[in-house]
Amino acid sequence: MRILVYGAGVQGCQLAHSLAQNKKNVVTLLARGEWKEVIDQKGLTIRHMLQRKTTVDRMRTTDVLAPEDVYDLVFVTVQAGQLADVLPILKANRSQYFIFVGNDPYAQEMLQAMQRPVDKIAFGFQNNAGRREHDRLVSVHMGMGMTVGGATAPLSGAFRLRLQAAFEGTHYKLTYYSDMDEWLKSHIAFILPCAYACYAVDGELSRTTVEQRRMIVDAAWECCEMLKSAGVPVNDAENTDRYREGTKQRKKTERMVYWMAQTVVGKWCISDHAMRAVSEMQYLDEAFAALRATTLVEMTAWDELRRSLPRKK
Repeated sequence: MRILVYGAGVQGCQLAHSLAQNKKNVVTLLARGEWKEVIDQKGLTIRHMLQRKTTVDRMRTTDVLAPEDVYDLVFVTVQAGQLADVLPILKANRSQYFIFVGNDPYAQEMLQAMQRPVDKIAFGFQNNAGRREHDRLVSVHMGMGMTVGGATAPLSGAFRLRLQAAFEGTHYKLTYYSDMDEWLKSHIAFILPCAYACYAVDGELSRTTVEQRRMIVDAAWECCEMLKSAGVPVNDAENTDRYREGTKQRKKTERMVYWMAQTVVGKWCISDHAMRAVSEMQYLDEAFAALRATTLVEMTAWDELRRSLPRKK
């Protein structure tokens, strides 16, 4: 399969590495500038922190996607706030199957903007974090995989077969979900309060108080209620019930937040990303503020935490 990974950040590079493990794939990574030169000269070097190993993949690269460049799959791994800039390029391309990977609060809108059949566009979330250094990527993950599906409907059988063929023999787990617009919004409902708390303690989550950590969970519950009021069909069992006061799931979530605040995994997965991707968090915050404006839901804990979000200059 001819596969393009459009974007060479933490998500894109890890994804390209995983796809390259299937030797039947011809993987191209769209990168630019000095980072492209590094990959061309030294290969794509990734330090897998938790696995304590380093991999190097000789990777095809490109710095452009022309309309006539046809791929069997195109994975788009740029941040949601940057999609508007690349959308004209993606729309003009003749490839059929696109997967948008990452925190995107506008999956339905992106589906419409791409002007493709519904069964040709997917959305996914890959479970790794990390950072890009001068000549390598540091990736943090506990087994690689992706939750993936259509914006508001299950993927077609043909799309699933393509994805399964792409990851054949790679130990990369695909978890299919039928409504990724809902999944992504519900995920962001927890991510944003975590980010707000990070800004309150200058990125040192270990300095959060018991009250701040409780407010993270309270704010996530408030946001789920807000999403439902805005017409988003939130999966309560997987989201709202985990944050609801007085439940066993709530206690488990509080323990998870404490663990996240005290360990290096939490630092890499939450703190580092929040501090390095302020513009992305601001973009997500604005998207949720617009949703909230359509409701009358009170969000006391959310508002308290949100005060620490850096404001645009």
